[in-house]
Amino acid sequence: MNFEELARERRSAVKFIEGVQIPDEDLNKIFELTKLSPSCFNLQHTNYLVIRDEERKEKIREHAFGQYKIKTASAVIVVFGDKHAYKNVENIYSGMKMLKMIDECEYKEMIEQTNTLYEGKGERFQEDEAIRNASIHAMNFMYAAKYYGWDTCPMVGFDENAVHKELNALNHLIPVLLIAIGKSDNSKIRQRGYRKPISEFVKNESF
Repeated sequence: MNFEELARERRSAVKFIEGVQIPDEDLNKIFELTKLSPSCFNLQHTNYLVIRDEERKEKIREHAFGQYKIKTASAVIVVFGDKHAYKNVENIYSGMKMLKMIDECEYKEMIEQTNTLYEGKGERFQEDEAIRNASIHAMNFMYAAKYYGWDTCPMVGFDENAVHKELNALNHLIPVLLIAIGKSDNSKIRQRGYRKPISEFVKNESF
Protein backbone atom coordinates (compact mmCIF):
# COMPACT_ATOMS: atom_id res chain seq x y z
CA MET A 1 0.00 0.00 0.00
CA ASN A 2 1.54 3.33 -1.05
CA PHE A 3 0.93 6.53 0.89
CA GLU A 4 -1.80 7.79 -1.42
CA GLU A 5 -3.73 4.55 -0.92
CA LEU A 6 -3.07 4.66 2.82
CA ALA A 7 -4.35 8.23 3.18
CA ARG A 8 -7.49 7.43 1.20
CA GLU A 9 -8.18 4.15 2.99
CA ARG A 10 -7.71 5.32 6.58
CA ARG A 11 -11.06 6.22 8.05
CA SER A 12 -12.29 6.78 11.57
CA ALA A 13 -14.08 3.56 12.48
CA VAL A 14 -17.47 4.10 14.13
CA LYS A 15 -17.91 0.46 15.20
CA PHE A 16 -15.53 -2.46 15.57
CA ILE A 17 -15.98 -6.22 15.26
CA GLU A 18 -16.25 -7.33 18.87
CA GLY A 19 -13.97 -10.02 20.25
CA VAL A 20 -11.00 -9.47 17.91
CA GLN A 21 -7.68 -9.64 19.77
CA ILE A 22 -4.76 -7.46 18.70
CA PRO A 23 -1.48 -9.31 19.27
CA ASP A 24 1.68 -7.82 20.73
CA GLU A 25 3.47 -8.54 17.45
CA ASP A 26 1.18 -6.21 15.52
CA LEU A 27 1.32 -3.50 18.17
CA ASN A 28 5.12 -3.66 18.16
CA LYS A 29 5.23 -3.27 14.37
CA ILE A 30 2.88 -0.29 14.59
CA PHE A 31 4.96 1.40 17.28
CA GLU A 32 8.21 0.72 15.41
CA LEU A 33 6.89 2.91 12.59
CA THR A 34 5.28 5.40 14.95
CA LYS A 35 8.52 6.10 16.79
CA LEU A 36 9.93 7.67 13.61
CA SER A 37 7.53 10.60 14.04
CA PRO A 38 9.02 14.11 14.25
CA SER A 39 9.10 16.07 17.49
CA CYS A 40 10.49 19.42 18.57
CA PHE A 41 14.23 19.05 19.32
CA ASN A 42 13.63 15.29 18.94
CA LEU A 43 12.33 15.28 22.52
CA GLN A 44 9.72 12.59 21.75
CA HIS A 45 7.01 13.98 24.02
CA THR A 46 4.52 11.15 23.43
CA ASN A 47 3.70 8.23 25.73
CA TYR A 48 1.13 5.52 25.03
CA LEU A 49 -0.81 3.24 27.34
CA VAL A 50 -2.38 0.20 25.63
CA ILE A 51 -5.49 -1.07 27.40
CA ARG A 52 -6.87 -4.45 26.32
CA ASP A 53 -8.33 -5.75 29.57
CA GLU A 54 -12.11 -5.58 29.28
CA GLU A 55 -12.69 -4.27 32.80
CA ARG A 56 -10.14 -1.48 32.38
CA LYS A 57 -11.57 -0.63 28.97
CA GLU A 58 -14.98 -0.31 30.56
CA LYS A 59 -13.57 2.06 33.18
CA ILE A 60 -12.16 4.27 30.43
CA ARG A 61 -15.45 4.02 28.57
CA GLU A 62 -17.26 5.41 31.62
CA HIS A 63 -15.01 8.47 31.46
CA ALA A 64 -15.60 8.77 27.70
CA PHE A 65 -19.35 9.31 27.97
CA GLY A 66 -20.10 5.64 27.27
CA GLN A 67 -18.87 5.65 23.69
CA TYR A 68 -19.71 2.20 22.31
CA LYS A 69 -16.66 2.01 20.05
CA ILE A 70 -14.47 1.54 23.13
CA LYS A 71 -16.46 -1.53 24.13
CA THR A 72 -16.12 -3.20 20.73
CA ALA A 73 -12.51 -2.14 20.04
CA SER A 74 -9.64 -4.60 20.43
CA ALA A 75 -7.87 -2.00 22.58
CA VAL A 76 -8.09 1.59 23.62
CA ILE A 77 -4.86 3.55 23.41
CA VAL A 78 -4.37 6.47 25.78
CA VAL A 79 -2.05 9.04 24.21
CA PHE A 80 -0.16 11.18 26.70
CA GLY A 81 1.89 14.30 26.07
CA ASP A 82 4.80 14.92 28.41
CA LYS A 83 5.07 18.52 29.61
CA HIS A 84 8.54 17.78 30.97
CA ALA A 85 9.96 16.05 27.88
CA TYR A 86 12.61 18.77 27.61
CA LYS A 87 14.11 17.62 30.92
CA ASN A 88 15.27 14.45 29.15
CA VAL A 89 17.27 16.40 26.57
CA GLU A 90 20.66 15.28 27.92
CA ASN A 91 19.74 11.60 27.57
CA ILE A 92 18.36 12.17 24.06
CA TYR A 93 21.53 13.80 22.82
CA SER A 94 24.15 11.89 24.82
CA GLY A 95 23.75 8.87 22.57
CA MET A 96 24.29 11.04 19.50
CA LYS A 97 27.43 12.47 21.08
CA MET A 98 28.72 8.99 21.94
CA LEU A 99 28.18 7.87 18.33
CA LYS A 100 30.07 10.96 17.10
CA MET A 101 26.97 12.30 15.35
CA ILE A 102 27.52 15.56 17.20
CA ASP A 103 30.55 16.92 19.04
CA GLU A 104 30.76 18.22 22.62
CA CYS A 105 30.12 21.81 21.52
CA GLU A 106 26.99 20.86 19.56
CA TYR A 107 25.81 18.70 22.46
CA LYS A 108 26.02 21.56 24.94
CA GLU A 109 24.43 23.96 22.46
CA MET A 110 21.41 21.70 21.91
CA ILE A 111 20.88 21.33 25.65
CA GLU A 112 21.12 25.07 26.19
CA GLN A 113 18.76 25.90 23.30
CA THR A 114 16.20 23.37 24.48
CA ASN A 115 16.19 24.49 28.09
CA THR A 116 16.14 28.16 27.09
CA LEU A 117 13.09 27.62 24.88
CA TYR A 118 11.02 25.45 27.22
CA GLU A 119 11.87 27.14 30.48
CA GLY A 120 11.84 30.61 28.97
CA LYS A 121 8.36 30.24 27.49
CA GLY A 122 6.98 28.69 30.65
CA GLU A 123 4.33 26.17 31.65
CA ARG A 124 1.71 27.16 29.07
CA PHE A 125 4.19 26.54 26.25
CA GLN A 126 5.23 23.22 27.80
CA GLU A 127 1.58 22.10 27.88
CA ASP A 128 0.95 23.28 24.31
CA GLU A 129 4.08 21.49 23.11
CA ALA A 130 3.02 18.28 24.83
CA ILE A 131 -0.33 18.40 23.03
CA ARG A 132 1.10 19.49 19.65
CA ASN A 133 3.79 16.84 19.53
CA ALA A 134 1.58 14.05 20.87
CA SER A 135 -1.05 14.88 18.24
CA ILE A 136 1.47 14.60 15.40
CA HIS A 137 2.74 11.33 16.86
CA ALA A 138 -0.79 9.94 17.23
CA MET A 139 -1.65 10.66 13.60
CA ASN A 140 1.35 8.61 12.53
CA PHE A 141 0.22 5.85 14.88
CA MET A 142 -3.12 5.74 13.07
CA TYR A 143 -1.47 5.60 9.64
CA ALA A 144 0.87 2.84 10.83
CA ALA A 145 -2.09 0.92 12.27
CA LYS A 146 -3.91 1.09 8.94
CA TYR A 147 -0.78 0.00 7.09
CA TYR A 148 -0.76 -3.18 9.17
CA GLY A 149 -4.48 -3.78 8.69
CA TRP A 150 -5.97 -2.21 11.82
CA ASP A 151 -8.64 0.48 11.98
CA THR A 152 -8.69 3.37 14.42
CA CYS A 153 -10.78 6.22 15.75
CA PRO A 154 -9.31 9.18 17.64
CA MET A 155 -11.44 10.58 20.46
CA VAL A 156 -11.33 13.79 22.45
CA GLY A 157 -14.73 13.18 24.03
CA PHE A 158 -13.55 12.11 27.47
CA ASP A 159 -13.02 13.54 30.93
CA GLU A 160 -9.30 14.27 30.94
CA ASN A 161 -9.02 14.62 34.71
CA ALA A 162 -10.98 11.44 35.38
CA VAL A 163 -8.85 9.43 32.95
CA HIS A 164 -5.68 10.85 34.47
CA LYS A 165 -6.84 9.88 37.95
CA GLU A 166 -8.14 6.46 36.86
CA LEU A 167 -4.75 5.56 35.42
CA ASN A 168 -2.79 7.13 38.25
CA ALA A 169 -0.73 8.99 35.67
CA LEU A 170 2.21 11.18 36.59
CA ASN A 171 1.37 14.86 36.97
CA HIS A 172 3.44 15.97 33.99
CA LEU A 173 1.59 13.66 31.58
CA ILE A 174 -1.45 15.10 29.79
CA PRO A 175 -4.09 12.72 28.32
CA VAL A 176 -4.30 14.16 24.81
CA LEU A 177 -6.34 11.57 22.91
CA LEU A 178 -7.97 8.20 23.21
CA ILE A 179 -7.56 5.99 20.14
CA ALA A 180 -9.84 3.00 19.71
CA ILE A 181 -8.20 0.30 17.57
CA GLY A 182 -9.60 -2.89 16.09
CA LYS A 183 -11.17 -4.31 12.94
CA SER A 184 -13.90 -2.07 11.56
CA ASP A 185 -17.42 -3.46 11.32
CA ASN A 186 -18.10 -2.42 7.74
CA SER A 187 -21.84 -2.87 8.15
CA LYS A 188 -21.69 0.44 10.00
CA ILE A 189 -19.33 2.27 7.66
CA ARG A 190 -20.52 5.68 6.50
CA GLN A 191 -19.59 7.83 3.56
CA ARG A 192 -16.62 10.11 4.14
CA GLY A 193 -17.76 13.49 5.38
CA TYR A 194 -17.62 16.68 3.34
CA ARG A 195 -14.13 18.01 2.71
CA LYS A 196 -13.54 21.65 1.87
CA PRO A 197 -12.11 22.43 -1.56
CA ILE A 198 -8.37 23.17 -1.40
CA SER A 199 -9.05 26.78 -2.35
CA GLU A 200 -10.91 27.28 0.94
CA PHE A 201 -8.06 26.24 3.23
CA VAL A 202 -4.86 26.81 1.24
CA LYS A 203 -3.54 30.24 0.25
CA ASN A 204 -0.48 30.65 -1.94
CA GLU A 205 1.39 33.83 -1.16
CA SER A 206 3.14 35.44 -4.12
CA PHE A 207 6.56 36.94 -3.64
